[in-house]
Amino acid sequence: MTQKELHDQRLFSEANHEILKHVTRRHFLRDTMTGLGAMAFGSMLAGCDMFGSKDKIAANAFDSANPLAVKPPLFPGKAKAVIYLHMAGAPSQLELFDYKPDLQKLDGQDCPQSLLEGKRFAFIRGVPKMLGPYAHFEQRGQSGAWISDHLPHLITVADEISFLKAVQTDQFNHAPAQLLMHTGSARLGRPSIGAWASYGLGTENSNLPAFVVLTSGGKNPDAGKSVWGSGFLPSVYQGVQCRSEGDPVLFINNPEGIDKNLRKASIDAINKVNQKAYEEFKDPEILSRISQYEMAYKMQMSVPEAMDIRDEPDYIHEMYGTQPGKESFANNALLARKLIEKGVRYVQLFDWGWDSHGTGADVALEIGFINKCRSVDRATTALLLDLKQRGLLDDTLVVWGGEFGRTPMQENREGKKQFYKGRDHHAEAFTIWMAGGGIKRGASYGETDPIGYSPVSGKVTPYDIQATILNQLGFDHEKFTYQFQGRPFRLTDVEGRVINEIVA
Repeated sequence: MTQKELHDQRLFSEANHEILKHVTRRHFLRDTMTGLGAMAFGSMLAGCDMFGSKDKIAANAFDSANPLAVKPPLFPGKAKAVIYLHMAGAPSQLELFDYKPDLQKLDGQDCPQSLLEGKRFAFIRGVPKMLGPYAHFEQRGQSGAWISDHLPHLITVADEISFLKAVQTDQFNHAPAQLLMHTGSARLGRPSIGAWASYGLGTENSNLPAFVVLTSGGKNPDAGKSVWGSGFLPSVYQGVQCRSEGDPVLFINNPEGIDKNLRKASIDAINKVNQKAYEEFKDPEILSRISQYEMAYKMQMSVPEAMDIRDEPDYIHEMYGTQPGKESFANNALLARKLIEKGVRYVQLFDWGWDSHGTGADVALEIGFINKCRSVDRATTALLLDLKQRGLLDDTLVVWGGEFGRTPMQENREGKKQFYKGRDHHAEAFTIWMAGGGIKRGASYGETDPIGYSPVSGKVTPYDIQATILNQLGFDHEKFTYQFQGRPFRLTDVEGRVINEIVA
C-alpha cells in the first residue's frame, strides 16, 4: 500500500471514529443532556399543579430569577407566617393539659391487661403500675382550660389558645415520629412543612431565608436536620439553622484578608460559572445553588443585625427571661418574634430534653420535667403576648407540642421498678395547641378516656395538623402539590383534613 493510501485510510478511520463517538450511549447522553434536562424541567413546571389550577402555574412555578420571591396563595390565608415550637422528646400531656382525676385514683395499681394486650411500647415490659398525674390542675381563664401549675405563666394566656386534646400518631420512636409530624412521612426524603411554606409563599425579606430553624437544649432533634430539609423540593427552600450563641450562622464572618467586596466578587465569579452550567444542562438545582450563594452574601449583611437581641429594651428581656449570648429557648423565642417581624415566613424552634422516662433525675417527672417546663413557660407566654401587643398574633400562627405523648402507666424499663417517676412513649393520645393566625381563641377540641389512654372524640392526626397549618396560610392541602418521580406529591400524602372546629 502506498504512502498516500495509508494516509487516506488513517483519515477515513479518524472520521469514522468521530461519527461513532456520537452514536455511543455515553456520548449520546452527554450531548443530549441539555435537551433532556430542558424537557424534564419543562414537564416538571407543566405538571407542577401547585394550586390545582393551570391558570396559576406560570405565575407560581419555580422562579429562576428569584425562587424566594413573594407568591400569592390559592386563597387569602389568615396567617402570613408560622412559629412552630417543638418540644423534642415529647412532653407529658398528663402533667400539663389533659387532666385525669380518675388516673390519680389508680395510682400504684397494676395496669389492666386490656391496656397491654396487642400493644407495643418502646420500653415497658411485663405489667407496669399505673401512675397518677404529678401536677396540680385548675381551670384557667374564661375558657376554663385545664392547665397544670407547671406552667404558671401560660395560664395567664389560656384564652388565647386552642387545645387539640386527642392527637394520635402511628409512630412511637422519636426520629420517625418527628419526621411524620414535620414532613408527613416517617421515612427520610420528604420536604418539611417549612419548606412547603417557603416554596408556596416565598419570603417578604429577600435578605433573610424564608425558613429559619433555632435549636436549644444542647442537641438537635433525634431525626436530625431532615425535619427541616427540602426533600425533593429545590434545596433553596430548606430550613437555615441559626444559633442564639456565638455567630448566628457558622462562617458568617469573612476570614482574615477577605472583605465584603472581595467576597462579592468571588460569589459573582462562582455564579457566572454556575450560570454557564445551567445554560448547558438546564438543571433547576443549579438555579437553587445560584440563589443560595446570593442569599449567603445577603445574610452576611443582614443576619448579624436580625439575630442580635442585645438592642431589645430591658422590659422585653425581663418579659422573656433572655440572656444574650447564651443558647436558650428564651433567646430563640425572642429571635422568632424578631424574624417574623422582619418578614421570615416560617420559624421552627426545637427544644431538646423532654423525654421523661424517669430513668434518672434529669428525665424524671418530679425533677427534670419540671425544670424543662420552667425553661419554656415564661418565654412561650412572652412570645404570645409580644406578638399580640405588636399586632402580629392575628396573622402569625403559633404551634406548640411534641411528636407523641406519654403513657398513663409508670415506665418499668426491662420490667423493673424505677426510683423516679417516668412515662413511656405513647402514640395513641397527646395534646398539641395552636394560637393566633386565624385560630379560635380559648377553644378545646377532642377528648380522651378517663385515664388519658385513647381518644374518645375529636381524634386528629399529624396530617390533620399539617392540613390546618397549610389552610391558615392559604393552601388547600389536597391541591398544593409538587410533581416528583412521575406523580404529584403533597405534604399530607393521601391523608388529612382541616380541623375546622378550631378555625375562627
